[in-house]
Amino acid sequence: MTPEGRLTTLHSFQGNDGWWPYSGLVQANDGAFYGTTLQGGPYSSGNVFKITAGGAFTVLYNFNCQTNCADAAGPSGLIQATDGNFYGTASVGGPEGNYGTVFTLTPTGTLTTLYSFGSQAGAGGAYPAAALIQATSGTFYGTTMIGGTGDEGTVFSLSVGLGSFVSLPRSSGKVGIQAFVLGQGLTGTTNVSFNGTAAKFTVGADTYLRATVPTGATTGSVTVTTPSGVLASNVPFRVTPQLLSFSPPSGPVGTVVTITGVSLTQASGVGFGDYVPANFTVNSDLQVTATVPAGAKTGPIGVQTLGGTAISSAVFTVTP
Repeated sequence: MTPEGRLTTLHSFQGNDGWWPYSGLVQANDGAFYGTTLQGGPYSSGNVFKITAGGAFTVLYNFNCQTNCADAAGPSGLIQATDGNFYGTASVGGPEGNYGTVFTLTPTGTLTTLYSFGSQAGAGGAYPAAALIQATSGTFYGTTMIGGTGDEGTVFSLSVGLGSFVSLPRSSGKVGIQAFVLGQGLTGTTNVSFNGTAAKFTVGADTYLRATVPTGATTGSVTVTTPSGVLASNVPFRVTPQLLSFSPPSGPVGTVVTITGVSLTQASGVGFGDYVPANFTVNSDLQVTATVPAGAKTGPIGVQTLGGTAISSAVFTVTP
């Protein structure tokens, strides 16, 4: 759905490809979206699927819940962890009875059951029904619907040996903004960098710091050097470009236009009115030169980068 409310149906479930996609989608680092269905599929136990923004749909794994089965049924949410694999819970089934599991799934569809909730539901809980979260320690946390004292559900943790990392509440911004970085053991931090460019920072507590996006920063991982080692962000920070001016303001096809701005080192494309692509050269982080292409029309100039696209407020006039 567009911000204006224009809706497009990308895929309609038919039953054999699952039904009841109950949980939200997660966008993975390959740009595609991944999700689950509670039921349906060839074994009526739900599945994990992948869908692109263009609607290309693939079933990655069909759950097959039989008595004491190796997997489970009713998957109810995914996250992509720092190792690139997906982790989730299945609300029923599993080799220990019918109490649900925690599983991991590779992007190519290989599933491994990590933990099976058993008949000792009073201790460990049973019927996990929500997605996991991964804390910056690398450990996973989740909930069950029943079990524990009073049989009213539990909060559990599960470690599979993944290392610590830092997370970014805001994962994009312009040079000069303050970005929060969350983690553990941040007291004594000696360096923070944005894709290798050192930044000024202030440690607020052992679990968070503030860093200013530095001049020259490009899109990539944020790294924090602590007394116990270097921690990298679980997602890249996208440095959004700024387009300040261009010269000359008009000219025919073939005119070389000098574009000034901020964060232009990472430029991957330049376009003139109607997004007609132009040949361009990155001169510095503050300047790009581009040649007005054939077919260009009067309109704004855009510079596309890994961190986003900057559009000029002024209009370049294409003359005969």
